[in-house]
Amino acid sequence: MEPAEKVLRVALLLLMGTELTQVFPANPEDGWQVFSSAQDTEGRCVCTVVAPQQTVCSRDARTKQLKQLLEKVQNMTQSIEVLDQRTQRDLQYVERMEVQLKGLENKFKQVEDGHESNTARQYKAIKAKMDELRPLIPVLEAYKADARLVVQFREEAANVTALLSSLQEQLGGLDYQDLNSRVANLEERLRACMQKLACGKLTGISEPVTIKTSGSRFGSWMTDPVAPPGDNRVWYMDGYHNNRFVREYPSMYDFMTTDNFTSHRLPHPWSGTGQVVYNGSIYYNKFQSHTIIRFDLSTSLISRTRQLDFAGYNNMYHYSWGGHSDIDLMVDEGGLWAVYATNQNAGNIVLSQLNPSTLQIIRSWTTNHPKRSAGEAFMICGTLYVTNGYSGGTKVYYAYSTNSSTYEYIDVPLTNQYSHLSMLDYNPRDRALYAWNNGHQVLYNVTLFHIIK
Repeated sequence: MEPAEKVLRVALLLLMGTELTQVFPANPEDGWQVFSSAQDTEGRCVCTVVAPQQTVCSRDARTKQLKQLLEKVQNMTQSIEVLDQRTQRDLQYVERMEVQLKGLENKFKQVEDGHESNTARQYKAIKAKMDELRPLIPVLEAYKADARLVVQFREEAANVTALLSSLQEQLGGLDYQDLNSRVANLEERLRACMQKLACGKLTGISEPVTIKTSGSRFGSWMTDPVAPPGDNRVWYMDGYHNNRFVREYPSMYDFMTTDNFTSHRLPHPWSGTGQVVYNGSIYYNKFQSHTIIRFDLSTSLISRTRQLDFAGYNNMYHYSWGGHSDIDLMVDEGGLWAVYATNQNAGNIVLSQLNPSTLQIIRSWTTNHPKRSAGEAFMICGTLYVTNGYSGGTKVYYAYSTNSSTYEYIDVPLTNQYSHLSMLDYNPRDRALYAWNNGHQVLYNVTLFHIIK
């Protein structure tokens, strides 16, 4: 039988204080293999696994697969419990606010109806302020729905766990494919729920997991954060200038273990390592220009080009490591972004949100951080995070929030295992940082602290 391995990702929003551990890949033919994992504060494990072949040929293999599938569902159940605790906490907070809002509104109405006095006018002014807070009530209703959804997840996970436990004792009539489909469906819905609730502030970065060692000292690699379920292709771009060949690997497993790839030839060479793949297109900075190109990977045609006005290029405002890294494209939960610098902003970082279809700038923010002093940068939940360097001891030390147009200095250590970061990008689907570190392709898990405002 031919193996049908695939890479499954189980993403968990972790609380502050999470400790992460690293487990390297083993032979996928031996069963479900862990190549990265995380432990929360109570010791529960959440991991990324390489799944074995779907069909089984013997009773022993079937028993082993059942056992591993049961463990997977149990891990998901633990994830659901953590999610439930966070959801209930947030729900209680917003419910208290709703009671206060409604009580104040009733009191305002009584005063307005019964008096024509300075006191009434004062209450009316306060009521106008309360009107600004009314949008919180629909937020409350959404959290109530989220809480019900988490309860449903818990019940489904319990049902699947019970069925798997029963089947371990009675292997006759086993439909493993159906069970695996049910687990995958539950996992996908859980991921979607956590995607909605998990946006927050970066508080930690795990130890790196080396996926592969290949290519030159500089380059970029990525997956499509909005690819449809089952599309786990990996994109690989070696070098930082005067190259136009992009490798497409069918899956993370193929990328890790084989040279099974398709080559795409871009119409123009790229500049730097700030490329991204988003919704089936690759976005990159054309070499020796401030032109952004959107290249459709399915048709092998340019679907849009646009100049990023006033952006420095050709090593004018690069990251501190150089490499024509003047324009860095990136993706987070909010969409497509460009990080660059201009003369008008004195060489400091400018952050622009782009329309992924037209490449038009939706909105821009000017920061006070010199681009040449930044090691690397990435976006998470509308916040730009900047490292203090690219070699040796490295940390994320500057954060600029587009939601509040404010910045702060932070201290989040980043293990720079191979001493030369030339690419660091966040993938919101995997909730992981992809890095190119001195010819090594590396993944980091991130810890986000979720706050309701």
